[in-house]
Amino acid sequence: MAAPPTDPDALYRRREDDWSARRAVDIWSARASSGKDFEASWKLARACYWLATTHPEAERRDWYDKGVAAGKQAAAIEPNKPEGHFWWAANLGRIAQSGAGAGMKYKEEVKAELEKVIKIAPGWQAGSAEGALGMWYIKVPGGFPLPMGGDDKKGLALLRQALTYAPNGIHIKYDLAEYLADDKKTRPEAITLLQQILTAPLDPDFGPEDKRYKAQAAELLAKLTKK
Repeated sequence: MAAPPTDPDALYRRREDDWSARRAVDIWSARASSGKDFEASWKLARACYWLATTHPEAERRDWYDKGVAAGKQAAAIEPNKPEGHFWWAANLGRIAQSGAGAGMKYKEEVKAELEKVIKIAPGWQAGSAEGALGMWYIKVPGGFPLPMGGDDKKGLALLRQALTYAPNGIHIKYDLAEYLADDKKTRPEAITLLQQILTAPLDPDFGPEDKRYKAQAAELLAKLTKK
C-alpha cells in the first residue's frame, strides 16, 4: 500500500478533489501548530477558505473560523507580509456576510486587514486586496438610516484599480460586472466583462476558482442577454 502524499502544495493544486484539499490542510495544520511557521499558517488559512466555499453551509463556519485563526497567526509571525492579513480578512469577511450581527461585529476588522495588505504590497496577488476592499465598500451600508462606512463610488474605484493590476483577472471582472449589471446605464459594460471572462485564460494559481467564476459569469450573461 502506497504511503499518502506528503507535499501539501502538490495536494492543494489538486484541491478540486476534496481528499487532496483536506490532506493538504492536515499537513499544514501540523506544521502550523508550532506557532512559528509562517508559510504553513497562511497556506492553511487559504485552504480553509477554499474548503469552506466548496462545502455545505452547515460546515462552512468551522472552516472559516479555522482560516481566521491561521491567518491571524501568519500575520503575527510576519506582520509586514500580505498573506496572513489577506486570508485572515477573506475568511472573516465571509463570516461577516453571514448575518447583520456578524457584519456589525467584524466589518472594521476586515477593512483594517485589507488596508494593511494594500499598504504593504499594492497590487499584490493581482489586486486581490483592492478588489476585496472595493466589495467591502459596496456591500457595507453607506447611507441613511444607518451609515456604516460603505461607499459605492469608492468601491467601484477600487474594483477598477484592482483590474489595472490584472487586466485578465477573472474574479475582479466578475465582481465588477455583477455590480455594473444592476444599473441599465452600465449594463452594457457588465455584458462585455462577462464575455471577456468566458474567453479569459485560467490563472495558473487559481484555476479551480476561475472555473467557478466562469460558470457564474455564463449564468449571469444568459440572464442579462435573455430576450
